[in-house]
Amino acid sequence: MSNLHIFDMDGTLLAGSTANLEVARQLGTLPELHALEARFADGTLDTRGFSAAIHALWRTLTPAQVAAAYTAGPWLNGIADVAADIRRRGERSAVITMSPDFFARHLLDLGFDEVVASRFPPLPFTAPLDPAGILTPADKVRIADDLRTRYGLTRAQCVAYGDSVSDGPLFRHLTHTVAVNADHHLAGIAAADYRGNDLTQAYRLGRSLLDTPA
Repeated sequence: MSNLHIFDMDGTLLAGSTANLEVARQLGTLPELHALEARFADGTLDTRGFSAAIHALWRTLTPAQVAAAYTAGPWLNGIADVAADIRRRGERSAVITMSPDFFARHLLDLGFDEVVASRFPPLPFTAPLDPAGILTPADKVRIADDLRTRYGLTRAQCVAYGDSVSDGPLFRHLTHTVAVNADHHLAGIAAADYRGNDLTQAYRLGRSLLDTPA
């Protein structure tokens, strides 16, 4: 029997931070990003509007700058070990994130089978942003179902790992869920809760959920 492990990135694998924060730190545009985040928080900017704003803000962004931001990020320990163990067991792993694909796709180098993220044009940006490529929390459910259907798996063969309200729709959709350093929005609906800096421990909780009879 195979299983599918679905990981969020921002705040989950990337502890206490986000792809956008790490890129902004690298570029020296933290004040501008914080202003956009404040508008997002008060509802005057939605997910697609936020993405359009960072597309405009970071028009000269280069792959080298993204790679530097990715490398400097505060990642949990044990990510590559978890991906390797999942593959060794003949199971599948995926990262689903609303953050930009130009950052998230670096996670493929750690051994994840799939990384699905908001689609941006090639760097540096000369092409317009297609709003249809920007993911929302509801898209996490759709993508997870697409993946498990492709792999021939049931919901009971999936476990999700996340940290915030954006993971809520997926956590309500699946039975096996692990909150990782989560806020109150998610911790209250997760099947298991992990606090710490080692993904192998959160993964151990996920495996225990899969091994528990329904």
